Amino acid sequence: MEFIIKISQFLLSLSLLIVLHELGHFIPAKLFKTKVEKFYLFFDVKYSLFKKKIGETVYGIGWLPLGGYVKIAGMIDESMDKEQMAKPPQPWEFRSKPAWQRLIIMLGGVTVNFILAYFIYVGISFTYGDKDYTIDSLEGGYYIENPLLLDLGFKTGDKIIEVNNEPVKSHTDVTKSLISAEEFTIERNGTTKKINLPEDFLGQLSSRKNRSSLFSVRVPFMVAEINDTMQNKGVDLKPGDVLVAINGRDLKYFDQLEPTLENYKNQTVSATFLRDSETIQRDLKVNANGKIGIFPAYSEEKFEELGYFEVTRKEYSFIESFGGGADKFVDQVAGYFEQLKAIFNPKTGAYKGLGGFKAIYDIFPDFWSWEAFWTLTAFLSIMLAILNLLPIPALDGGHVMFLLYEMISGRKPSEKFLERAQLVGFIILIALVLFANGNDIFKAVTN
Repeated sequence: MEFIIKISQFLLSLSLLIVLHELGHFIPAKLFKTKVEKFYLFFDVKYSLFKKKIGETVYGIGWLPLGGYVKIAGMIDESMDKEQMAKPPQPWEFRSKPAWQRLIIMLGGVTVNFILAYFIYVGISFTYGDKDYTIDSLEGGYYIENPLLLDLGFKTGDKIIEVNNEPVKSHTDVTKSLISAEEFTIERNGTTKKINLPEDFLGQLSSRKNRSSLFSVRVPFMVAEINDTMQNKGVDLKPGDVLVAINGRDLKYFDQLEPTLENYKNQTVSATFLRDSETIQRDLKVNANGKIGIFPAYSEEKFEELGYFEVTRKEYSFIESFGGGADKFVDQVAGYFEQLKAIFNPKTGAYKGLGGFKAIYDIFPDFWSWEAFWTLTAFLSIMLAILNLLPIPALDGGHVMFLLYEMISGRKPSEKFLERAQLVGFIILIALVLFANGNDIFKAVTN
């Protein structure tokens, strides 16, 4: 079931982005009376799952979900239709249109992706608002389980005070800074300490077999339900009960449970739970693996009420949401450029974390959340737009690069040159796709 939910979100998001991107090329092409021969979701190598011709355009769905395309007559693209290009130019062909019209057609896809991302962020601001954890309120600091962070000197309970000598006020400030972070200032047991990250921190992070979360907010163990096949079936516990002690030993945080139970394998322990405002005692059996067979729950409202953190919330009116959406849009665009900067700098090793379709699939949650779906779709829309703007022949950015050269110099590159450039660009793209998806396979095999 989890797989179905994740793959459904992945395909729905991908399909939406592809169709709207290609629509961004299609609409200006039609406005400028340019013939569009095909409009496809996914690639139709050899055959199509569906196709129907309406007017002069064949609309279809291919079987290979690696993207989509519109085939515009008289344009040197991935179809490499040399037979058509060998014929005399026709008025309804792309190559016959003025350079400024061709530029608008080529920029249409990324423009739609940017606009889509912005309006999604507007909708998220209006519907969900903003919420964050204040750093000062994280009484127990962070839970650190990532081996690389532990090797660098971080410990559970550390509070992050500064990143690159800039004060951090919220949990989001910490997570956003990870791409460019060089130095952390932490508070541990009332004293401050600086921890320097190696230049290839991102590369080391990607290379580790255990890539568990970096900085996790510490919360208590709260009961969701008891596994009815485990040893504590029938114990009188209710969803929402919070574990606070084992055999009289305080247990304030979830991360303290496993090491505590290690000492009581195959034993019965006296567990203290908080139920509403009262404490209750229950005897629990610990199995040979140090487990009690109780599923944990998460409740932001409950944990905030108990004082584990303070959540700052901001709601937006309809008008205010346009400003809130703009802030989110600008932050994400700037953040993605930071990621690209790191990826193209070999010293950071960030290229080792480059992923393909499985990496994108993995970022979707295994439960259905419209907020998460739209947030991820907006991010992927920005990613698709920026990547398509890279000046690589075969990408929109490559076409734009040659069009700008033509508009500035007054000379149009020869069709033979454009064909060769398209071929080179296609080879580069195939290499990047193979590298990214190869990384996915390597990580899956080595983990």
